[in-house]
Amino acid sequence: MTGISLDAGALIAVERGDPSVRALLRRAVDDGLEIHVVPEVVAQVWRGGSRQARLAAVLGARGVDTPAYDLHAAKEVGRLCSASGRHDVVDAHVVWHAKLRGHVIVTSDPDDLAALDPDAALLVV
Repeated sequence: MTGISLDAGALIAVERGDPSVRALLRRAVDDGLEIHVVPEVVAQVWRGGSRQARLAAVLGARGVDTPAYDLHAAKEVGRLCSASGRHDVVDAHVVWHAKLRGHVIVTSDPDDLAALDPDAALLVV
């Protein structure tokens, strides 16, 4: 495992102050692992304001990266949707990106992600 990719459920857990997710993120940083959040996941949960201070802190923290969503990624995400018969491009981008990078996906929704790729490495929060 080279890192972790966070889905919307993981970011919501961050926002709520979930201690297990905070500990997981601290361990990942301490171990020098990549922590990625694809941009569409940020869009799903970001509403701004002081109520999202925890989330803002994590998204701006050392070691947390939001990779670009370019044409190549968009095409691969579309292919994954087609191959799996699923339509959620946000979940598909999380799965595709994590697989490409060798990441474990931190999620609260393992069923939808496993439907995209039954071999995806998932950590349920």
